[in-house]
Amino acid sequence: MSIIQAIILGIIEGITEFLPISSTGHMVIASSFMGIAEDPFTKLFTVAIQLGAILAVVALYWKRFLQSFNFYTKLLVAFLPAGLIGLACNKLIDRMLGFPMVVGISLFVGGIILLFVDKWFEKTENGPNREVNYAEALKIGFFQVISMIPGISRSAVTIIGGLAQKLNRKNAVEFSFFLAVPTMFAATGYKLFEYWHKFKKGEGPGLNMHDAKLLLLGNAIAFVVALIAIRTFIAFLTKHGFKAFGYYRILAGLLVIILVIAKFHISMV
Repeated sequence: MSIIQAIILGIIEGITEFLPISSTGHMVIASSFMGIAEDPFTKLFTVAIQLGAILAVVALYWKRFLQSFNFYTKLLVAFLPAGLIGLACNKLIDRMLGFPMVVGISLFVGGIILLFVDKWFEKTENGPNREVNYAEALKIGFFQVISMIPGISRSAVTIIGGLAQKLNRKNAVEFSFFLAVPTMFAATGYKLFEYWHKFKKGEGPGLNMHDAKLLLLGNAIAFVVALIAIRTFIAFLTKHGFKAFGYYRILAGLLVIILVIAKFHISMV
């Protein structure tokens, strides 16, 4: 991976991590077009730089992270379904990351769903502010499991999960942001451990100084871009809702599907 490629992926991560359009899906698409998707370091990089974007949440909402112990226990309860199932299905998830067609279909189907989200939850989306209880946190956590399919969008399903618990739009979005923190910390930590473990067993490359610098660069760029994206997303969502993201996902999904099919036909000639 070159420095330019690391910068591009960092920008994409920072923009897309908190939008309901799938950061993982866009990273798979971008790395595929750059011809580096199958490289072991790329797979580590695309997960590890999510940490930079997640730290933007901590920076913007630091006061919320100084709340009561219940704040953290609710995040833990919401994190557990994805944490346990993700650990059990890690190899399957890694294999899916190598198939842009999965991303294309997920983007398309998710886009159709987003077209109707505003209508489904119009009675509660502007309701009073309130905290999530433990049962609701667990249910949102199970929604998050769906996002393990590349292209689905962790942000989209957890926001919808919050709206389904009758949270207003602002509270659902914020809880989705907060839940990203333990989820991405765990995913990054596990990927780094897995990468190191394979190296120690002689089954994969290690991290050299160049790779370490790329990880730092990617995280720094994702952090700065995410700071801007979070504020912009909340303002846009409050005013316009989810439809625009739905249309974008449908178009992006169709484009990916068409390109994958075209590439397949070319390879068969």
